[in-house]
Amino acid sequence: MVLFLMIYINEIDRMLLRFYQVLLYLIQPMIWLRLLLRSRKAPAYRKRWAERYGYCTGKVRPSGIMLHSVSVGETLAAIPLVRALRHHYPYLPITMTTMTPTGSERVQSAFGKDVHHVYLPYDLPGSIKRFLDQVDPKLVIIMETELWPNLINVLYQRHIPLVIANARLSARSAAVYKKIGGFVRNILHRITLIAAQNQEDGDRFVEIGLKRSQLTVTGSLKFDISVTPELAARAVTLRRQWAPRRPVWIATSTHDGEERILLAAQRKLLEKHPDLLLILVPRHPERFSTAKDLVQKAGFSYILRSRSEIPSGSTQIVIGDTMGELMLLYGIVDLAFVGGSLVERGGHNPLEAAAHAIPVLMGPHTFNFNDICAKLSQAKGLITVADIDSLVKEVETLLTDEDYRRYYGRHAVEVLYQNQGALQRLLQLLEPHLPPRGH
Repeated sequence: MVLFLMIYINEIDRMLLRFYQVLLYLIQPMIWLRLLLRSRKAPAYRKRWAERYGYCTGKVRPSGIMLHSVSVGETLAAIPLVRALRHHYPYLPITMTTMTPTGSERVQSAFGKDVHHVYLPYDLPGSIKRFLDQVDPKLVIIMETELWPNLINVLYQRHIPLVIANARLSARSAAVYKKIGGFVRNILHRITLIAAQNQEDGDRFVEIGLKRSQLTVTGSLKFDISVTPELAARAVTLRRQWAPRRPVWIATSTHDGEERILLAAQRKLLEKHPDLLLILVPRHPERFSTAKDLVQKAGFSYILRSRSEIPSGSTQIVIGDTMGELMLLYGIVDLAFVGGSLVERGGHNPLEAAAHAIPVLMGPHTFNFNDICAKLSQAKGLITVADIDSLVKEVETLLTDEDYRRYYGRHAVEVLYQNQGALQRLLQLLEPHLPPRGH
């Protein structure tokens, strides 16, 4: 009876996998249409389609480490890990994959030709096998939680270890996975190790079928960032050029609906601080022109960062329409608002601002960074604002009260330092799956 039940369950799992594969093939025309639609604002979506089906001959070197980070946020968290792997295993080639052009640009700006980069192909059996035939990795690392059944199956069949690093799993996602519990459990059992950001995330993985022996809680890699002396020096120079005697604040990773609130806040703040400079950095490059139109229509005096202009005394807003400069721009401001949080996008990473010991403000929607934001809030390193009135009030207080500003900035960076160490713990976990150092 037990044997029959096991055969029955395995057959259902195979049927679900087959259904998933057929569905993925059927929706390919819709995916092409979506890429074309997105390419209207971001032309990069129209390029390199062959890579999305596993064709990457001449773009990678085999027998190294493969690391996948779906987009910008995961790529930023992966940068210290990749640097450490290059330091410890300089003889091993590293191939980084992403799914978005912005993630691609971030990889290339961070590593240039030192790291190979291609898009991860869609999770089609043929595409995945074609891709892995060319990369032939000794170890695969996936950042956060990207559970691709065909990729996981093929890696398992080829005895290639797979580690999910900096893993997180929201209650919402766990509830969805539970609905196909047997199928997900079978996929999870083929993963070598999941290194979770915190115990809550780890427990959710166990709830949906992961074995405790496959789980380790390492903490979040996002804490393992630092301001290098070179970056600090560049920030000092830029601040002297842009605003040696002006107050400056920044609003980063903003989404549709947030820029209007921030521009209205800037308008009110200028009444008391007529020389206040706002740096506005939309989350996605395809929204740079939208932000520019909003600023223009609101009647502000502005410049574009991409033109390398220096703000004049009358410049009220700098639109940050470049990639890979966020850490630099955080270094020249007095305080920061981190977007995706006044609208229901779940917020973005506040730790890059915290690394510069400046006060961090966010809206109430921070579910993507619950654990990090909770730590910052409890330590008085994060200020939560609900609307334009509370935003204006808090920014006004921070601008006028230096002690209050230093208090929140100091506590923010202390939280960062107190929670570092995930990188070292993860490197120790990866070591058994890689050749000895120096070989």
